[in-house]
Amino acid sequence: MFDGVAKRYDLTNTVISGGQDRYWRWATRNALALRPGERVLDLAAGTGVSTVDLAKSGAWVVAADFSQGMLAAGRHRRVPMVAADAMALPFEDESFDAVTIAYGLRNVSDPDLALREMLRVTKPGGRLAVAEFSTPTFGPFRTLYMEYLMKALPRMARAVSSNPDAYVYLAESIRSWPTQPQLALRIEDAGWSRVQWRNLSGGVVAVHRGFKLD
Repeated sequence: MFDGVAKRYDLTNTVISGGQDRYWRWATRNALALRPGERVLDLAAGTGVSTVDLAKSGAWVVAADFSQGMLAAGRHRRVPMVAADAMALPFEDESFDAVTIAYGLRNVSDPDLALREMLRVTKPGGRLAVAEFSTPTFGPFRTLYMEYLMKALPRMARAVSSNPDAYVYLAESIRSWPTQPQLALRIEDAGWSRVQWRNLSGGVVAVHRGFKLD
């Protein structure tokens, strides 16, 4: 499915988010507080747009994604890329200072296993940031958002996406995803500590942050 949306993936994301995707990437980078020279894993990186943004910090960032079509679509970007399964990461223990996954945890068949794998490859004292679509906190806005998600978003995707059916799946997967507190508990259960979240755009997106204690 993701191979099928790769060609126009970045354009589609910008259109259906009303340009908010740039702000969400900035907030995710800010949550990680990256420093020059750190090693960072950008998981479910797609075409590498987020990887390039993270690398602005001066950190060394590798893009990893299960979809080789997505990686191929971003091959022109000057960042290291590797095909990888989030549930069996091809990296040694304690390889990274920070790990992030943006809008990809929903798409892993076992998100809890993926969270444990991310913990395994993170150094003691390292950080995690999970950016994911979430649940708007204001009731009337939440109702409007769900209407947009289930009706308007698929129509917009038909106009710009190379695989519109994938965005029907996107809407359904967002609707069934855990709330902010529920996801925080799952991240903690995977072994991460000091888990907190920040709502973006009224809770349309939430960035969860955690730490691997020494």
